[in-house]
Amino acid sequence: MEVLEIILTILEVIASVALVAVVLFQSGKEAGLSSALAGGNQETYMGKGKSGNLDKTLASATKWIALVWILLTLSLNLF
Repeated sequence: MEVLEIILTILEVIASVALVAVVLFQSGKEAGLSSALAGGNQETYMGKGKSGNLDKTLASATKWIALVWILLTLSLNLF
């Protein structure tokens, strides 16, 4: 059981670092308002929706990594 606990702990550390990194890569909710007030229009013909796709991907990755992190934490708590 000790080997399994070490493996789960290592996986939880990796998931924790990945979760922090994914959250830091996301753009803040205020970015849309400040760019709208400052005149930074991202909805041009060439750049239409590119930042939205990245934000959607990062939001989805955050949910999945958080789910893995929670499951690893609960499984470590049982051992």
